[in-house]
Formats: sequence, structure tokens, C-alpha cells
Amino acid sequence: MDKTHSGSHVGFWAVILLLLIALVGSLAMNAGLLLGRALTGWSPEEEEAEDEFPAFDEVWSWGEGEAKVVRIPIQGELFHYVSEGSLFSPSFDPIESILRQIRAAQNDEDVVALILEVSSPGGDMTSADEIYQAVQKFKASGEDRRVIAHVQDLAASGGYYAILPADRIVAEPTAMLGSIGVIMQTLNWKTLGEKLGIADTTIKSGEHKDLLNPFREVSEEQRAILQKIVDSAYSRFFDLVVTNRGVEPAKLRELADGRVFDASVALEGGLIDDIGYWTDVLDQLPEVTGEDSVKIVRYSHSLTFSDWLGSVHARFRWPRWIQSDAPRLMYLWRP
Repeated sequence: MDKTHSGSHVGFWAVILLLLIALVGSLAMNAGLLLGRALTGWSPEEEEAEDEFPAFDEVWSWGEGEAKVVRIPIQGELFHYVSEGSLFSPSFDPIESILRQIRAAQNDEDVVALILEVSSPGGDMTSADEIYQAVQKFKASGEDRRVIAHVQDLAASGGYYAILPADRIVAEPTAMLGSIGVIMQTLNWKTLGEKLGIADTTIKSGEHKDLLNPFREVSEEQRAILQKIVDSAYSRFFDLVVTNRGVEPAKLRELADGRVFDASVALEGGLIDDIGYWTDVLDQLPEVTGEDSVKIVRYSHSLTFSDWLGSVHARFRWPRWIQSDAPRLMYLWRP
């Protein structure tokens, strides 16, 4: 028998076996859930929307007390994208992950504050603005809710924008902050294309549909269009710094030219409130929260069988009938 043909048969039956195991487990799990719901009086109406009320495992991080403080990392470049994941970790959007954690903290009545742990060079303005709005909404959800931002090494551009609503910003001595500005950038291949004999053919519906086409020069009119967009975005960033940090516009204009600052210059310019480490953030918690003692937690997400099966389904090319039935099978496993 042809080895390739034999191998495909083995793979096919391995998939069938996996699905049968999953199906049997699914039926057993659902039977257990039905029995548990019958004994506890649970009804479907008590379910909560997953994205509106995201659930996480809480990891006890530091201290103890009735009031809770949640540590939420804002790290890396701030862009919406879906990671590939692996067989043992589901794909996820890093910005949505941050927003879900803030939302979970907001839904927990015992949470009195957030500690935003920042190490970010920024990203796109929309992602930073979404985090900004989520932090604002958390603070508005309770009269006594507070936010501390702890800048570990970098809070530049969108990384600084996102934490502007914080009641206190503490940066480590070696941290860099600022980069208050907006940039739009591209490469132009017109001259190189001409030398290589590469011609551009663009069919467009309007004069400006191909703004920043890399195979032709940007006209002054198009530069003006794009500059207006950048200026508008910069104005929003600038005004938010003035509003949240209380810096005089004239003073801020001297600083907000896109450059970054070390912690001492940022403190002198009013961009942060203090220079310190994690222990200094802990020392300031009673003053900020009004609580003598707090329990600090961080969120984690356990990989469920449904997550794993979804990851396997996404990474492998299954037969067509399995592709169509796999989502139904995963639904059976949803707790």
C-alpha cells in the first residue's frame, strides 16, 4: 500500500477518534451541567454576556484586605491585531485583552483602584484612545475609584496618552516619557520604480483615492489633506494632556514637539506626579485609595477545552465536514 495513502487514512481515523472522545466528553459534561443546574435552581436567564461581563481567574499578588486593587499591564505596541496563538494558548487581541480586564475590574464592586503597569512605545491613536476611555469609565463608575499608573521603562506617544486619566503617574528613575505628537509616514518608490522599469497602474474612483501611492509624488494638495488630519489628532492629544494633567498650554507647547523626556524632566514639566519604584506605588496606595490595607490581584485566563479545540480547529486543515461541524462541537463544550 502506498505510504502516503496509508498515512492519510491514519490521520483521518485519528481525527475521527478525537472527535468521538470530544463528543462523549461533551455529552457527559453537559449532563453534569444539567444535573447541577437542576440541583441549584440555576436558570439560563442568570447567564451574563461574555464580553460585557468578562470572567478571569484572580491571582493574589500582594497585601491583604477587604478592598481590592487590580494590576493591569499596558505593554508593548498598542495595536489591534489577533495573535496566532498556539496549540496551548488561544489567539487574542492585546488591546481587547486590556479593555476586558478594565471592564472586569469595573464590574467587581470590591475593586477600589487599578494599577496600570506601563511599558509601551505607543501605537495607533485609536487603540490608545480606547484604553483612555475605558480608564475614564472605570473612574466614573464609582465615586471613590482611583487609578495609579506605574511607568516601568517607557510611556511614549500612545503609551502616555492611554494613562492620562490616572489620578497619579509614578515613573521609575530610568523611564522615558512623552513623545506627545502624531506621525504619518510612508516610503516613496517612484524614482526607484522608474530605474527598474516598474510602472504603476491605478484605477480609482476619485482624485484622492490613492493618497500616499508610493509610485508617484505626493501633491501639495494631498499633503495639505494629510497634514490637516495629523494636526487634528495632535490637537486632541494636546488638549487631553492639558485637561488631565493641568499643564499650562504655553508651557506644554515647549514640551509637546514629539520628543521624549527622562523622568526628572517629565516631573518638572508636570507630565508625571512622582519618581519611584513598585514599593513607592504601594506606599502611596493608602493615600490614593483611602484604604489602610488592600488586596492586590492580577487577572489570568485559564485555557479551557473549548479554547484548545478552537485553536486546533484554526491551525489545521480538517476535512470539510469536520470544518462545518467543529463550531457546533465547541459550542457543546461551552460552560
